[in-house]
Amino acid sequence: MSNYTEREALEYLVGLGEIKVLDIDGKKFTTNQVYRVQDPKPAELTVTTLTALIDYIKSGIDDKFGDKGLIHVVSPSSVELYSELRDDKDREKYISVRALLPDNLVFDRFIGTEEFNIMLQSSFVENKDRGLLLKITGNIKDSSVKEYGDDGVSQAATVKTGVASVNDVVVPNPVVLAPYRTFPEIEQPESKFIFRMQSGPRAALFEADGGAWRNEAMQRIKKYLEENLKDIEGVKIIS
Repeated sequence: MSNYTEREALEYLVGLGEIKVLDIDGKKFTTNQVYRVQDPKPAELTVTTLTALIDYIKSGIDDKFGDKGLIHVVSPSSVELYSELRDDKDREKYISVRALLPDNLVFDRFIGTEEFNIMLQSSFVENKDRGLLLKITGNIKDSSVKEYGDDGVSQAATVKTGVASVNDVVVPNPVVLAPYRTFPEIEQPESKFIFRMQSGPRAALFEADGGAWRNEAMQRIKKYLEENLKDIEGVKIIS
């Protein structure tokens, strides 16, 4: 049988809801876990171009916290606009920019030459090496990639060079290409790729710059924003 009276039991239950602050060895503890009530934040916008971000900042359409803003170039395809730190040491995020990129870029695996040609023509900036690869993969004879003589760098392929003639062509390596991998307002950075072929025929591109193109793209985004927002005070851009 319980030793508590009904009144004592009620007082105990009420006490469970009380949060006490204890001072132990100069450090403060609570008898329960507490959470700070967060101030409301604005609903962020999502856009797909740097132009939209610039227009939003210049328009001054929304009341923002503080007089300063922070643009963070997160990646070659992502940029975000934040407020300065609030009193609760948090930031408000006003707008996210997500680049619309091709969905047919395939690296690090072999694909058919027809798919490879379509990818090159639709998702790469035109340059000398792109034209050379199109010429090779567009005219190669079926199952004509020579496995012998492959030194790990160069390969040979039998390519149609006329109406009735064929010739062995050395496949170039490395090649310099510029896929569409960042915002359309930015000049697409070129980078090196290892180009390989297999009988079938199939072709593949393997990235060979260690991801350096990402840093270059982000610096170009930062420079573009700095040039277009130079008349706007209180906006800091980091990448």
